Amino acid sequence: MAGEAPQSAADKTLSVLEALADHTRIADIAATSGLPKATVHRILQTLVRHGFARTDGTGRYTGGPRILSLAGRFLQRLDIAEQVRPILRELQERSGWTVHLALLSGDEAVYVAKLEAALPYHLASRVGMSLGLHCTSIGKAILATLPDDEVRGIAARTGLAARTERTITDADALLAELATVRERGYAEDHEENEPGVRAVGAAVFDHTGEVLGALSAAALFPVTSENPELPRLVTDAAAEVSRALGKS
Repeated sequence: MAGEAPQSAADKTLSVLEALADHTRIADIAATSGLPKATVHRILQTLVRHGFARTDGTGRYTGGPRILSLAGRFLQRLDIAEQVRPILRELQERSGWTVHLALLSGDEAVYVAKLEAALPYHLASRVGMSLGLHCTSIGKAILATLPDDEVRGIAARTGLAARTERTITDADALLAELATVRERGYAEDHEENEPGVRAVGAAVFDHTGEVLGALSAAALFPVTSENPELPRLVTDAAAEVSRALGKS
């Protein structure tokens, strides 16, 4: 149609993936996606190499194991968030702050739940958003459970980018901060990720005792007043979430 922007490579790949859910033959996938057969064949070969599709050698294609793996991981995140939502809700109500739950994903964490506080503003965070480990209370709570050499490896890979003028951007300084986090059992974010936003976070663990992620309570200052009970509320909630996930 005139005026429509040309499809990007990502658009074409997604079109083939969607068609692959209902069709197995290149001709049918091409008809559904609106792409030439040669383009479809090329994309399918790429998907096969990366495990997102597979072929039986007779010209038929189906979804590959990596699709199921990714779907399972996303569903697990959603299941965990729903399983512990009453605990998060109680923390939100008792603290009066916005509560987040994020799960570790590689060298970052991803929000899987957010419960807004009844305040005259909303924080910019959202479910599905990734966050840095070095500049957030959730991230520092997670890092504090890891050996120093592993933290240094993450720091080297991510670069410890400055999000605000308060962000810790030096690996030695970060390790010193994490030592404090381990000692007191919770992490703090004093406008290190977003100007004006402060947060308290604590790690959560799965049934094997491995760190799974962390939860936090966050608020905008100076609009919100200090809450001296917040560290205890957050650490108690994190411990309850861990127990709900099977940690003894």
